Amino acid sequence: MSTEKGTISIHTENIFPVIKKFLYSDNEIFLRELVSNAVDASQKIKRLSSLGQFNGEVGELIVDVRFDEEAKTITISDNGIGMTADEIKKYINQIAFSGATEFMEKFKEANDANEIIGRFGLGFYSAFMVADKVEIDSLSYQDGAEAAHWVCDGSTSYEISTGTRTTRGTDVILHINEDSKEFLSQFRLQEILDKYAKFLPVKVRFGTKSSSEPDGEDEEGKPKYKSVEVDNIINNTNPAWTKAPSELTDEDYLAFYRELYPNTFDEPLFWIHLNVDYPFNLTGILYFPKIKNELEIQRNKIKLYSRQVFITDEVKDIVPEYLMLLHGVIDSPDIPLNVSRSFLQADGNVKKISNYITKKVADKLQEIFKTDRKGFEEKWNDIGLFIKYGMLSEEKFAEKANEFCLLKNTEGENYTIKEYYEKVKDIQADKYGNIVYLYTSDAAQQDGFISNAKAKGYEVLVLDGPLDTHFTSYLEQKGGEKVQLKRVDSDVVDKLIQKDEKIELTLSEEESKKATDLFTKAISRTDMNVNVEALAADELPVSVTLDEFMRRMKDMAKTGGGMGFYGNLPDNYKVTVNGNHPLVKRIIESSEEEGEKLAKQAFDLALLSRGLLTGADLTSFVKRSVEMI
Repeated sequence: MSTEKGTISIHTENIFPVIKKFLYSDNEIFLRELVSNAVDASQKIKRLSSLGQFNGEVGELIVDVRFDEEAKTITISDNGIGMTADEIKKYINQIAFSGATEFMEKFKEANDANEIIGRFGLGFYSAFMVADKVEIDSLSYQDGAEAAHWVCDGSTSYEISTGTRTTRGTDVILHINEDSKEFLSQFRLQEILDKYAKFLPVKVRFGTKSSSEPDGEDEEGKPKYKSVEVDNIINNTNPAWTKAPSELTDEDYLAFYRELYPNTFDEPLFWIHLNVDYPFNLTGILYFPKIKNELEIQRNKIKLYSRQVFITDEVKDIVPEYLMLLHGVIDSPDIPLNVSRSFLQADGNVKKISNYITKKVADKLQEIFKTDRKGFEEKWNDIGLFIKYGMLSEEKFAEKANEFCLLKNTEGENYTIKEYYEKVKDIQADKYGNIVYLYTSDAAQQDGFISNAKAKGYEVLVLDGPLDTHFTSYLEQKGGEKVQLKRVDSDVVDKLIQKDEKIELTLSEEESKKATDLFTKAISRTDMNVNVEALAADELPVSVTLDEFMRRMKDMAKTGGGMGFYGNLPDNYKVTVNGNHPLVKRIIESSEEEGEKLAKQAFDLALLSRGLLTGADLTSFVKRSVEMI
């Protein structure tokens, strides 16, 4: 072949500066692009062989990645389909632009390197992000083909001549520029390959052509390095998600989880194997990790692949928000390798994929609940947060989750939403026909209120998770007809569930006013409003409560529920004085000094039971208690 020179038909002199400069922040993807091209070439020869269009020996297909620190080169080699000189001219020299103007206009809108490369077919040319010269040496699989050598120095000029390759396949040699010497490092290249090539379907071998040990000196007195090759296969070509579920054991799934997350010590609770080929192609495995009862959401744990090539771990446009709590892999050829966020948001398949994953997750949870309810209940502490998050954010998920979402009471008993409604709808109905669910957000601190509720025969739910402030509202809307939720310490129990029976106040109007005045003076706090009420004589003499509505709005404000106005309001507690308690009778019959002292003591006891007595007030209470004893 005679040497031929020409101009790459991209119709603009400034395309390479654009590639180098604009894509600089994402320059590591050059390796993903070139290795992916080599994998494609390898798979094509295998495909041609299976179709009977190639009768030679396919052999073991391997993509080699080598770097030579001394020569400042990175070489990506394959033994795939190869290219003739004409094919190089066709596929390499003619970038698919209609013209420079269109490109220069469009690239300004692009957000990242992925988007530019994907939109304009620049996969191979990403090499010029890190190289000031690129060579191709290739020999086609075709009988009688002649090896071809192509070289380009980053301008629009190229040279093509007879190549030196004697076996089928392609070498791409990158002469790394000064700004990109970081890539002439075994650690850096290994890091990129681990990220993008860990599960490629063709073996990828990585190594170095020069030793780190000097072997004498060159003519200029600089250290010379031995030429040695250290390499190893760096990828698993047949990861678990590419296999049929029937081929895999529980240990296989757990082993793959450890392969994905080598630094994770907790094993997943269970997993879902995704496999669909219509109306889109999707495979993958999603794992349910143990989620602590704090909202410590570890996002970016689901990895998105396209034909086993890693794309991104930012999958929020594909996976619903609440499913970001899951770990695992999704692989879909219907999502192109060079994906951008704007593409994801506009693509119809993405919405279908999202809906499919939601359905599969809900179906899996429902199946576990139905087949092993005891096991499901044991896992509830780990998966309850995830399920509630899903119910609050995804209506379709909530429709199914209503059947397996559990409500736990203070006795540790679990009920579905429907079961719980049936259990309490008669005994916890108030005189207005509302079904009142009492709940605690801190069973230890609210124990006195819980005990009072239980003494009346009432159930108390435990809703102490980070999302339960919002979940209480969900239960009121979806949990059954006329359901209301009230925290057990938001009022005295007879006020929380008001029945028809009326308790008469034993104090006269004058005595009631005196009790109000005494307690108001003893307390002397603007955030405490005193009310004397008729309660059973065996109820506490004084209770301190915070209105359910106000407290809930303030809690929502703290968790970003859009209730900022309420978050700025001060707490306003209600002090309920039980006018029928013997102690209150004694207080109003005592001297003013003694009455105030007893009122203060009774009030402090109420604060103490709520964990609201601290600092100097607590010290004063202890001293006063000692004196009274």
